[in-house]
Amino acid sequence: MGKPDKKLKKKIVIVGITGAVYAVFRFLLPLVIPFLIAYGIALLLGPSARWLSAKCRTKRAIKGKRRGIPVGVIGAVELMLLLFLILTGFYCCGKKLCMEAALLLEQVPGWIGRLEQWTDGICHQMETFLCLEKDHLVLMVRDMTDGLFRSVKDAAMPYVMTNSVAFLKAGMQIVVFTVILVIATALSLQEMDSWKERCQRSVWQREIDIIIKRLKIVCNAYIKTQGVIMLLTMIISTVVFWMLHHPYYLLAGAGLGLVDALPVLGTGTVLVPCAIKSFVRGRWGTGVILLLLYIVCYFIREILEAKMMGEQVGLSPLETLIAMYVGLLLFGIPGFLLGPIALLLIMDLVNMPECV
Repeated sequence: MGKPDKKLKKKIVIVGITGAVYAVFRFLLPLVIPFLIAYGIALLLGPSARWLSAKCRTKRAIKGKRRGIPVGVIGAVELMLLLFLILTGFYCCGKKLCMEAALLLEQVPGWIGRLEQWTDGICHQMETFLCLEKDHLVLMVRDMTDGLFRSVKDAAMPYVMTNSVAFLKAGMQIVVFTVILVIATALSLQEMDSWKERCQRSVWQREIDIIIKRLKIVCNAYIKTQGVIMLLTMIISTVVFWMLHHPYYLLAGAGLGLVDALPVLGTGTVLVPCAIKSFVRGRWGTGVILLLLYIVCYFIREILEAKMMGEQVGLSPLETLIAMYVGLLLFGIPGFLLGPIALLLIMDLVNMPECV
């Protein structure tokens, strides 16, 4: 049997590398993601943590060495302070949302009363048209409505009881993840130099360099892209809220830009409920403007994310969009970032001299 030609060999290499990258991202990455995040945080906190550690060293040497606070401890303290500030911001925003939700709930009885008046009027008209007894349809509709509310209540209680356990489990997982993240960040700062030496002596040094290089390029491109999109969203939102005479238009615009930068939430989680609230209150113009703002912010994100990411990582906008879409289907929300990384890794590994 003859040797396979170059095209067949190339196809086998592409399929093999693609399958390997997919397997790593699907099965291995979820297991090590806290430590990768911790290493990235350690790279960001490294300069300040080392500077503070050097400043905190004692002037007098003990057994030939100057003692001081370990850089890992300083990095852990910095990370905990950063997490505290983030949680404080979420708490303040959540408290504000709960206050507005409470004010909204106070108006629910009035809405229900107006809805009942509207339905009673329609029922009376139908009774007159069909020559029925007075309040016959009204009582029937009220019985149906009461039955519907009872059914919803009976179905909601088991759902709440069942999912309360899931919420408790998710909360415990978040706590464990945070603790591991802080510890891993401290250890990464402490052992970063030794890990670099091990990678340099490894037989997989070239592959590790390619992966690290691509991760840096894509992460830097992602951060820059998100920063530009967030800034544009803040500016446009601030102008729109100013036009709507919002008393806190600067704060509202900045907050909407920060929410849009979060991978799960986005501007729709804020603007769509606010638009619905405006429609319910009869402020149709405000509701339409908020929906248009959401559409504009959505298209800004979709267009700029593909274009800017592609230009910075070396992919065309179409290639980036395809990679992000396939990543979304394969890996969920994180696939927006994993898709371009996977495509770049496959291209780099396939084009290595050993694989050609």
